[in-house]
Amino acid sequence: MKTKTVHKIRIMAFSLVVAVTPVLGGNALTNPGFESDPSGQTTDLPGWNAYGGNAYGETSQTAAHSGSNFFKVYQAFNGEVNYTGVYQDYISGPGATYSANGWAYTLSSDALAGQNAAWIEVTFRDANANVLALYRSVLITTNSIATGAFPVNTWVNQFITNQYDPTTYMVTNTVAQLVAPVGTYFVRYQIVFQGDANNSGGSMYFDDLELAQGGGAPYGNWNIVWSDEFNGNSINTNTWTFDIGNGGSNPGWGNNELEYYTSLASNAYVAGGYLHIVALKQSTNGFNYTSARLKSQGLFSCQFGRIEWCAQLPQGVGCWPALWMLGTNINSIGWPGCGEMDVMENNGSDSLMVQGSLHSGSDETAYYNFIDGDSATNFHTYTLDWTSNALLFYVDGHLYENQTGWSSSTTNLYPFPFNQPFFFLMNMAIGGSYLGNPSTSAINAGTPFPVEMLVDYIRLYNVTTPLQISVAPSRTNITLAWPGNIICHLQMQTNPPGTGGIGTNWINVVTTTNPWQIRPSNNAAFYRLESP
Repeated sequence: MKTKTVHKIRIMAFSLVVAVTPVLGGNALTNPGFESDPSGQTTDLPGWNAYGGNAYGETSQTAAHSGSNFFKVYQAFNGEVNYTGVYQDYISGPGATYSANGWAYTLSSDALAGQNAAWIEVTFRDANANVLALYRSVLITTNSIATGAFPVNTWVNQFITNQYDPTTYMVTNTVAQLVAPVGTYFVRYQIVFQGDANNSGGSMYFDDLELAQGGGAPYGNWNIVWSDEFNGNSINTNTWTFDIGNGGSNPGWGNNELEYYTSLASNAYVAGGYLHIVALKQSTNGFNYTSARLKSQGLFSCQFGRIEWCAQLPQGVGCWPALWMLGTNINSIGWPGCGEMDVMENNGSDSLMVQGSLHSGSDETAYYNFIDGDSATNFHTYTLDWTSNALLFYVDGHLYENQTGWSSSTTNLYPFPFNQPFFFLMNMAIGGSYLGNPSTSAINAGTPFPVEMLVDYIRLYNVTTPLQISVAPSRTNITLAWPGNIICHLQMQTNPPGTGGIGTNWINVVTTTNPWQIRPSNNAAFYRLESP
């Protein structure tokens, strides 16, 4: 599950070739062909956010571009200019590049009419969803239909290549790639149907939509500045400590939880590249279950950034796994005044959803629903973009929640408390109010103990200088240097005679020196940075 970002250079004598290795992605869109929709006409469009008057999934093997489903849209008929469509938001970063397209169709018997128009657009947005850059396909209008530029009864592939000024909505350029500008947090792919004030008719179909990651890293210049990859054979006690017991003077940790937390290796250990947090059905200290709750309190905290966990969750009536954060000032002002950010929690009775929440006096929350047979019992990334005045929640890069306002139980005003340092927590509770307080007998019958949450990694990203090697040649040596605030390491590969290219046998360069000097030879050598 662990992913790597690399930057390579080749050195042969004094000849230098620098190349950035692209991390290419497929289609970023969920349900791009609407095949996950229920059969028939439906407003249930998994993975998509619908807006406006009339946005439907439709089933027709003869009408669809491929498969049996497609998206049908027409105006709201409300006597004013109106907009209807669907959109998806996907995590991104400055410098990331994309291409985008989608297939469109209009029937001769129900063709776009009046001043109605339709198009596909891609926008890059900041944490508060403000548009930083705008790209659109060619507009489909009654004029383009009348002139044959957009033929009826024919599926036409619409490429998003026109760059617009997001303030004036005037075309400024035609581009081959869509580039995320400085300040980008996510990219939005959107179908837009603009209805006129005359209630003109006509509908559009869309199918087989695509937002494809181009060259370079999908996070752009968001790079890893801290992480725990859980690659060793023990829990790093310089980062993690444990909560012990059942809440002491706050029994059940305030949630009626039924487990007793320990620091025993039977409840928490590192092996096989994962952190294992294990809940057991065993009696201790008057409780029927044991588990573990790790925290970085007093050891590591952060303020703002992109926080990402990769984890696999268990299924069971009594399981309540969580990946979350608390304000470091909890001991002085208490909870919820310190603030709580639940990057992910799950009710083990429903592995088809996870939840992201804020608690600070008011509760802000949303659910993410898995589709197409996927579930929380598979590995997924759970990501939080944390700024001083906005918090964005993602699953596998898909943005499903954006909180830009909250209140506090203290006298402090917004954006408190989420503009203070926070520490990390990972735990597996058993029972409790979040699960509806299931009984012990229900838990024992519905939970296949032992159960465990596997955590592949936790990473903290910040926007930094690019992950790349700089090269400074002199007469006898070459100096390699790289950003010191990015978690990465230098690797080397010697090009075997006659192979003519870069192989796969990379060797870590054992050095703590940055910059690092090398003396070239007549044989080609390749160097790269690997992160993390």
